[in-house]
Amino acid sequence: MTRTALFGPQFAADPHTHYARLRDRGPLAPVQLAPGVDAWLVTDYHVALEILRDTETWTRDARRWQATQPADSPLLPLFGWRPTALFSDGETHARYRQVITDSVGILEPHLLQRDTTAVAEQLIAEFAGTGKADLLAQYAYRLPLLILTSWYGIPDPDIDRISAAMNRAFESSTGAAAAYADLVAVITALVAERREAPRHDLISAFLNHPAKLADEEVVRHITLTLMAGHEPTANLTANALLRMLSDDRYAGSLHSGAMTAHDAVNEVLWNDPPLSNFSPHYPRRDIVFHGTALTPEQPVLVSYASANAQAALPPSEAESLGGSYAHLAWGAGPHRCPARQPAVLMAVTAIEYLISRLTDLRLAVPPDTVTWRQGPIHRALTALPVEFTAL
Repeated sequence: MTRTALFGPQFAADPHTHYARLRDRGPLAPVQLAPGVDAWLVTDYHVALEILRDTETWTRDARRWQATQPADSPLLPLFGWRPTALFSDGETHARYRQVITDSVGILEPHLLQRDTTAVAEQLIAEFAGTGKADLLAQYAYRLPLLILTSWYGIPDPDIDRISAAMNRAFESSTGAAAAYADLVAVITALVAERREAPRHDLISAFLNHPAKLADEEVVRHITLTLMAGHEPTANLTANALLRMLSDDRYAGSLHSGAMTAHDAVNEVLWNDPPLSNFSPHYPRRDIVFHGTALTPEQPVLVSYASANAQAALPPSEAESLGGSYAHLAWGAGPHRCPARQPAVLMAVTAIEYLISRLTDLRLAVPPDTVTWRQGPIHRALTALPVEFTAL
Protein backbone atom coordinates (compact mmCIF):
# COMPACT_ATOMS: atom_id res chain seq x y z
CA MET A 1 0.00 0.00 0.00
CA THR A 2 1.40 3.39 -1.00
CA ARG A 3 1.03 6.04 1.70
CA THR A 4 1.18 9.77 1.02
CA ALA A 5 3.58 11.67 3.28
CA LEU A 6 1.92 14.67 4.93
CA PHE A 7 5.35 16.15 5.63
CA GLY A 8 8.36 17.33 3.69
CA PRO A 9 8.90 20.22 1.27
CA GLN A 10 6.79 18.81 -1.59
CA PHE A 11 3.67 18.43 0.51
CA ALA A 12 4.16 21.82 2.21
CA ALA A 13 4.54 23.58 -1.15
CA ASP A 14 1.34 22.22 -2.69
CA PRO A 15 -0.91 20.30 -0.28
CA HIS A 16 -4.07 20.83 -2.33
CA THR A 17 -2.73 18.77 -5.25
CA HIS A 18 -1.98 15.97 -2.79
CA TYR A 19 -5.48 16.24 -1.28
CA ALA A 20 -7.06 15.99 -4.75
CA ARG A 21 -5.11 12.80 -5.43
CA LEU A 22 -6.05 11.41 -2.03
CA ARG A 23 -9.74 12.08 -2.66
CA ASP A 24 -9.45 10.04 -5.84
CA ARG A 25 -8.57 7.06 -3.62
CA GLY A 26 -11.83 7.30 -1.69
CA PRO A 27 -13.11 9.00 1.47
CA LEU A 28 -10.27 7.52 3.55
CA ALA A 29 -6.71 7.57 2.30
CA PRO A 30 -3.53 5.95 3.69
CA VAL A 31 -0.98 8.54 4.83
CA GLN A 32 2.17 8.97 6.90
CA LEU A 33 2.36 11.66 9.58
CA ALA A 34 6.11 11.25 10.06
CA PRO A 35 8.61 8.65 8.87
CA GLY A 36 7.23 5.28 9.97
CA VAL A 37 4.05 6.73 11.56
CA ASP A 38 1.04 5.54 9.58
CA ALA A 39 -2.50 6.91 9.73
CA TRP A 40 -5.70 7.26 7.73
CA LEU A 41 -6.96 10.60 6.47
CA VAL A 42 -10.64 11.42 5.98
CA THR A 43 -10.84 13.54 2.84
CA ASP A 44 -14.62 13.66 2.26
CA TYR A 45 -16.81 16.37 3.81
CA HIS A 46 -19.79 14.19 4.76
CA VAL A 47 -17.62 11.32 6.01
CA ALA A 48 -15.73 13.87 8.11
CA LEU A 49 -18.98 15.03 9.70
CA GLU A 50 -19.93 11.41 10.31
CA ILE A 51 -16.77 10.62 12.24
CA LEU A 52 -16.73 13.93 14.13
CA ARG A 53 -20.28 13.38 15.40
CA ASP A 54 -20.29 9.61 16.09
CA THR A 55 -19.10 9.07 19.65
CA GLU A 56 -20.39 5.49 19.79
CA THR A 57 -18.02 4.15 17.14
CA TRP A 58 -15.08 6.47 17.76
CA THR A 59 -12.98 7.56 20.72
CA ARG A 60 -10.45 10.34 21.17
CA ASP A 61 -8.46 8.22 23.63
CA ALA A 62 -5.05 7.69 22.00
CA ARG A 63 -3.49 5.32 24.51
CA ARG A 64 -3.66 2.12 22.43
CA TRP A 65 -1.94 3.92 19.55
CA GLN A 66 0.47 5.68 21.88
CA ALA A 67 1.67 2.33 23.22
CA THR A 68 3.07 1.61 19.74
CA GLN A 69 5.17 4.80 19.67
CA PRO A 70 8.63 5.51 21.10
CA ALA A 71 8.83 8.03 23.95
CA ASP A 72 10.51 10.60 21.69
CA SER A 73 8.02 10.27 18.84
CA PRO A 74 7.62 13.69 17.19
CA LEU A 75 3.85 13.13 17.06
CA LEU A 76 3.32 12.75 20.81
CA PRO A 77 3.18 16.49 21.64
CA LEU A 78 0.04 16.83 19.51
CA PHE A 79 -1.35 13.28 19.44
CA GLY A 80 -0.23 11.69 22.72
CA TRP A 81 -2.92 11.05 25.33
CA ARG A 82 -3.16 13.28 28.38
CA PRO A 83 -6.00 14.13 30.78
CA THR A 84 -7.61 16.91 28.76
CA ALA A 85 -10.83 17.58 26.88
CA LEU A 86 -9.06 16.89 23.58
CA PHE A 87 -8.41 13.23 24.40
CA SER A 88 -11.54 12.44 26.43
CA ASP A 89 -15.06 11.26 25.71
CA GLY A 90 -18.45 11.32 27.39
CA GLU A 91 -18.83 12.72 30.89
CA THR A 92 -15.10 13.24 31.35
CA HIS A 93 -14.93 15.29 28.18
CA ALA A 94 -17.98 17.32 29.22
CA ARG A 95 -16.43 18.09 32.61
CA TYR A 96 -13.11 19.17 31.11
CA ARG A 97 -14.75 21.20 28.36
CA GLN A 98 -16.88 23.08 30.88
CA VAL A 99 -13.73 24.21 32.66
CA ILE A 100 -12.35 25.55 29.39
CA THR A 101 -15.53 27.35 28.33
CA ASP A 102 -16.12 28.84 31.77
CA SER A 103 -12.53 30.05 32.10
CA VAL A 104 -12.27 31.46 28.58
CA GLY A 105 -15.73 32.99 29.02
CA ILE A 106 -14.25 35.43 31.54
CA LEU A 107 -12.65 37.23 28.59
CA GLU A 108 -15.47 39.30 27.18
CA PRO A 109 -15.30 40.37 23.51
CA HIS A 110 -14.80 44.06 24.26
CA LEU A 111 -11.84 43.21 26.50
CA LEU A 112 -10.32 40.98 23.83
CA GLN A 113 -10.75 43.70 21.21
CA ARG A 114 -9.21 46.26 23.54
CA ASP A 115 -6.21 44.08 24.31
CA THR A 116 -5.72 43.10 20.66
CA THR A 117 -5.69 46.75 19.60
CA ALA A 118 -3.23 47.69 22.33
CA VAL A 119 -0.80 44.89 21.46
CA ALA A 120 -1.20 45.62 17.74
CA GLU A 121 -0.20 49.24 18.28
CA GLN A 122 2.79 48.16 20.38
CA LEU A 123 4.03 45.76 17.70
CA ILE A 124 3.43 48.12 14.77
CA ALA A 125 5.39 50.83 16.56
CA GLU A 126 8.43 48.55 16.60
CA PHE A 127 8.68 48.42 12.78
CA ALA A 128 6.55 51.29 11.44
CA GLY A 129 9.56 53.55 10.97
CA THR A 130 11.50 51.06 8.85
CA GLY A 131 9.17 50.76 5.86
CA LYS A 132 9.44 46.97 5.87
CA ALA A 133 8.56 44.02 8.09
CA ASP A 134 8.01 40.31 8.30
CA LEU A 135 4.35 40.36 9.29
CA LEU A 136 4.52 36.74 10.42
CA ALA A 137 7.41 36.97 12.88
CA GLN A 138 6.95 40.60 13.90
CA TYR A 139 3.17 40.79 14.02
CA ALA A 140 0.89 37.79 13.41
CA TYR A 141 2.95 35.40 15.52
CA ARG A 142 3.75 37.80 18.35
CA LEU A 143 0.29 39.29 18.77
CA PRO A 144 -1.67 36.26 20.09
CA LEU A 145 1.39 35.16 22.04
CA LEU A 146 1.55 38.41 24.00
CA ILE A 147 -2.20 38.49 24.57
CA LEU A 148 -2.43 34.90 25.75
CA THR A 149 0.59 35.06 28.03
CA SER A 150 -0.83 38.22 29.57
CA TRP A 151 -4.17 36.54 30.28
CA TYR A 152 -2.45 33.52 31.78
CA GLY A 153 -0.14 35.68 33.86
CA ILE A 154 3.04 34.25 32.32
CA PRO A 155 6.07 36.40 33.18
CA ASP A 156 8.12 38.03 30.42
CA PRO A 157 11.25 35.85 30.95
CA ASP A 158 9.19 32.73 30.10
CA ILE A 159 7.44 34.05 26.98
CA ASP A 160 10.18 33.36 24.42
CA ARG A 161 10.83 29.94 25.95
CA ILE A 162 7.13 29.06 25.67
CA SER A 163 6.98 30.42 22.12
CA ALA A 164 9.93 28.33 20.97
CA ALA A 165 8.52 25.20 22.59
CA MET A 166 5.09 25.58 20.98
CA ASN A 167 6.60 26.32 17.59
CA ARG A 168 8.77 23.21 17.66
CA ALA A 169 5.94 21.02 18.94
CA PHE A 170 3.74 21.98 15.98
CA GLU A 171 6.44 20.97 13.50
CA SER A 172 6.00 17.33 14.56
CA SER A 173 9.67 16.72 13.75
CA THR A 174 12.89 15.94 15.60
CA GLY A 175 12.97 17.70 18.95
CA ALA A 176 9.20 18.12 19.22
CA ALA A 177 8.88 15.83 22.25
CA ALA A 178 11.66 17.62 24.13
CA ALA A 179 10.13 21.00 23.26
CA TYR A 180 6.74 19.95 24.59
CA ALA A 181 8.35 18.64 27.78
CA ASP A 182 9.97 22.05 28.27
CA LEU A 183 6.59 23.75 27.83
CA VAL A 184 5.05 21.45 30.43
CA ALA A 185 7.91 22.22 32.84
CA VAL A 186 7.30 25.97 32.59
CA ILE A 187 3.55 25.62 33.10
CA THR A 188 3.98 23.14 35.97
CA ALA A 189 6.04 25.68 37.88
CA LEU A 190 3.50 28.44 37.25
CA VAL A 191 0.59 26.26 38.37
CA ALA A 192 2.44 25.43 41.59
CA GLU A 193 2.97 29.15 42.19
CA ARG A 194 -0.70 29.98 41.60
CA ARG A 195 -1.81 27.18 43.89
CA GLU A 196 0.02 28.99 46.68
CA ALA A 197 -0.75 32.55 45.57
CA PRO A 198 -3.77 32.89 43.24
CA ARG A 199 -4.07 35.88 40.93
CA HIS A 200 -6.72 37.28 38.61
CA ASP A 201 -5.58 35.29 35.58
CA LEU A 202 -6.56 32.21 33.61
CA ILE A 203 -4.23 29.84 35.44
CA SER A 204 -5.97 30.73 38.70
CA ALA A 205 -9.36 30.44 36.97
CA PHE A 206 -8.56 26.84 35.97
CA LEU A 207 -7.33 26.05 39.48
CA ASN A 208 -10.36 27.58 41.20
CA HIS A 209 -13.03 26.13 38.93
CA PRO A 210 -15.75 24.15 40.77
CA ALA A 211 -14.73 21.04 38.80
CA LYS A 212 -11.67 20.95 41.08
CA LEU A 213 -9.11 19.71 38.57
CA ALA A 214 -5.94 18.15 39.92
CA ASP A 215 -2.75 20.10 39.28
CA GLU A 216 -1.71 17.71 36.50
CA GLU A 217 -5.06 18.23 34.79
CA VAL A 218 -4.67 22.00 35.09
CA VAL A 219 -1.14 21.89 33.66
CA ARG A 220 -2.27 19.85 30.67
CA HIS A 221 -5.27 22.10 30.00
CA ILE A 222 -3.11 25.22 30.18
CA THR A 223 -0.66 23.75 27.65
CA LEU A 224 -3.57 22.63 25.46
CA THR A 225 -5.33 26.00 25.42
CA LEU A 226 -2.10 27.93 24.96
CA MET A 227 -1.10 25.84 21.95
CA ALA A 228 -4.60 25.83 20.48
CA GLY A 229 -5.03 29.54 21.06
CA HIS A 230 -1.68 30.74 19.80
CA GLU A 231 -0.38 28.90 16.75
CA PRO A 232 -3.68 28.52 14.84
CA THR A 233 -4.66 32.16 15.51
CA ALA A 234 -1.26 33.41 14.39
CA ASN A 235 -1.47 31.40 11.18
CA LEU A 236 -5.09 32.39 10.56
CA THR A 237 -4.02 36.04 10.78
CA ALA A 238 -0.97 35.62 8.54
CA ASN A 239 -2.77 33.50 5.94
CA ALA A 240 -5.60 36.05 5.75
CA LEU A 241 -3.10 38.89 5.37
CA LEU A 242 -1.39 37.03 2.53
CA ARG A 243 -4.75 36.59 0.80
CA MET A 244 -5.55 40.30 1.14
CA LEU A 245 -2.13 41.34 -0.17
CA SER A 246 -2.05 38.94 -3.11
CA ASP A 247 -5.65 38.72 -4.34
CA ASP A 248 -6.92 41.51 -6.62
CA ARG A 249 -10.39 41.20 -5.12
CA TYR A 250 -8.96 42.77 -1.97
CA ALA A 251 -7.04 45.48 -3.80
CA GLY A 252 -9.26 48.20 -2.38
CA SER A 253 -9.45 46.78 1.13
CA LEU A 254 -6.57 48.87 2.35
CA HIS A 255 -8.58 51.93 1.34
CA SER A 256 -12.05 50.76 2.45
CA GLY A 257 -12.54 48.30 -0.41
CA ALA A 258 -15.43 45.93 -0.99
CA MET A 259 -13.95 42.76 0.51
CA THR A 260 -13.07 42.90 4.18
CA ALA A 261 -10.71 41.33 6.68
CA HIS A 262 -13.60 39.17 7.83
CA ASP A 263 -14.04 37.92 4.27
CA ALA A 264 -10.35 37.04 4.08
CA VAL A 265 -10.46 35.18 7.40
CA ASN A 266 -13.50 33.20 6.28
CA GLU A 267 -11.88 32.32 2.95
CA VAL A 268 -8.78 31.09 4.76
CA LEU A 269 -10.91 28.93 7.05
CA TRP A 270 -12.43 27.36 3.94
CA ASN A 271 -9.32 27.08 1.75
CA ASP A 272 -6.19 27.16 3.90
CA PRO A 273 -7.30 26.43 7.48
CA PRO A 274 -4.42 26.88 9.93
CA LEU A 275 -5.13 23.40 11.29
CA SER A 276 -5.45 21.45 8.06
CA ASN A 277 -5.39 17.86 9.32
CA PHE A 278 -6.27 16.99 12.90
CA SER A 279 -9.01 15.59 15.18
CA PRO A 280 -7.38 12.17 15.65
CA HIS A 281 -10.01 9.48 16.21
CA TYR A 282 -9.68 5.78 16.96
CA PRO A 283 -12.30 3.08 16.37
CA ARG A 284 -13.35 1.47 19.63
CA ARG A 285 -13.00 -1.96 17.97
CA ASP A 286 -11.94 -3.41 14.63
CA ILE A 287 -14.36 -2.07 12.02
CA VAL A 288 -14.85 -1.64 8.30
CA PHE A 289 -15.59 2.03 7.65
CA HIS A 290 -16.60 3.10 4.13
CA GLY A 291 -14.85 0.03 2.75
CA THR A 292 -11.64 0.40 4.78
CA ALA A 293 -10.63 -2.02 7.55
CA LEU A 294 -9.52 -0.07 10.63
CA THR A 295 -8.09 -1.02 14.02
CA PRO A 296 -7.89 0.92 17.32
CA GLU A 297 -4.10 1.11 17.05
CA GLN A 298 -3.99 3.50 14.10
CA PRO A 299 -5.21 7.11 14.12
CA VAL A 300 -7.86 8.36 11.71
CA LEU A 301 -7.44 12.09 11.09
CA VAL A 302 -9.88 14.52 9.55
CA SER A 303 -8.51 16.68 6.76
CA TYR A 304 -10.41 19.93 7.20
CA ALA A 305 -8.63 21.34 4.15
CA SER A 306 -9.52 18.43 1.88
CA ALA A 307 -13.08 18.10 3.17
CA ASN A 308 -13.72 21.80 2.65
CA ALA A 309 -12.33 21.62 -0.88
CA GLN A 310 -14.43 18.56 -1.65
CA ALA A 311 -17.66 20.07 -0.31
CA ALA A 312 -19.78 21.26 -3.21
CA LEU A 313 -22.83 21.98 -1.10
CA PRO A 314 -26.06 23.12 -2.70
CA PRO A 315 -27.27 26.45 -1.27
CA SER A 316 -30.06 24.83 0.75
CA GLU A 317 -27.68 22.38 2.45
CA ALA A 318 -25.01 25.00 3.04
CA GLU A 319 -27.62 27.20 4.70
CA SER A 320 -28.70 24.37 7.00
CA LEU A 321 -25.09 23.84 8.05
CA GLY A 322 -24.40 27.49 8.73
CA GLY A 323 -24.04 29.11 5.32
CA SER A 324 -20.53 30.43 4.74
CA TYR A 325 -19.60 28.99 8.14
CA ALA A 326 -20.24 25.40 7.07
CA HIS A 327 -16.49 24.80 6.76
CA LEU A 328 -14.89 22.30 9.11
CA ALA A 329 -11.94 24.44 10.22
CA TRP A 330 -13.28 24.43 13.78
CA GLY A 331 -14.23 20.77 13.71
CA ALA A 332 -17.78 19.58 14.46
CA GLY A 333 -19.66 17.57 17.04
CA PRO A 334 -18.86 17.52 20.76
CA HIS A 335 -15.20 18.46 20.20
CA ARG A 336 -15.88 21.53 18.07
CA CYS A 337 -13.44 24.29 19.03
CA PRO A 338 -14.85 26.18 22.05
CA ALA A 339 -12.85 29.35 21.29
CA ARG A 340 -13.62 29.93 17.63
CA GLN A 341 -15.28 33.32 18.20
CA PRO A 342 -12.35 34.80 20.19
CA ALA A 343 -9.89 33.53 17.56
CA VAL A 344 -11.78 35.16 14.70
CA LEU A 345 -12.25 38.39 16.66
CA MET A 346 -8.54 38.55 17.43
CA ALA A 347 -7.50 37.88 13.82
CA VAL A 348 -9.97 40.33 12.28
CA THR A 349 -9.15 43.06 14.80
CA ALA A 350 -5.41 42.59 14.24
CA ILE A 351 -5.78 42.81 10.47
CA GLU A 352 -8.13 45.79 10.49
CA TYR A 353 -5.92 47.75 12.85
CA LEU A 354 -2.79 46.98 10.83
CA ILE A 355 -4.23 48.10 7.51
CA SER A 356 -5.70 51.24 9.09
CA ARG A 357 -2.21 52.21 10.30
CA LEU A 358 -0.16 51.11 7.27
CA THR A 359 -2.48 51.96 4.40
CA ASP A 360 -0.12 51.11 1.52
CA LEU A 361 1.00 47.67 2.66
CA ARG A 362 2.29 45.51 -0.19
CA LEU A 363 4.07 42.20 -0.49
CA ALA A 364 7.83 42.54 -0.83
CA VAL A 365 8.07 39.32 -2.87
CA PRO A 366 5.94 37.74 -5.62
CA PRO A 367 3.01 35.84 -4.05
CA ASP A 368 4.04 32.56 -5.63
CA THR A 369 7.44 32.67 -3.93
CA VAL A 370 6.22 32.63 -0.32
CA THR A 371 7.09 29.39 1.43
CA TRP A 372 5.26 27.24 3.95
CA ARG A 373 6.37 25.40 7.06
CA GLN A 374 6.57 21.64 6.97
CA GLY A 375 4.45 19.41 9.18
CA PRO A 376 1.39 17.19 8.83
CA ILE A 377 -1.26 19.26 10.59
CA HIS A 378 -0.81 22.97 9.96
CA ARG A 379 -0.88 25.42 7.05
CA ALA A 380 1.64 28.00 8.15
CA LEU A 381 3.89 30.48 6.38
CA THR A 382 7.62 30.68 7.06
CA ALA A 383 7.59 34.47 6.54
CA LEU A 384 5.38 37.27 5.22
CA PRO A 385 7.68 40.07 4.00
CA VAL A 386 5.99 43.40 3.25
CA GLU A 387 6.88 46.98 2.38
CA PHE A 388 5.08 50.24 3.12
CA THR A 389 5.71 53.93 3.53
CA ALA A 390 7.61 54.43 6.78
CA LEU A 391 5.75 56.41 9.41
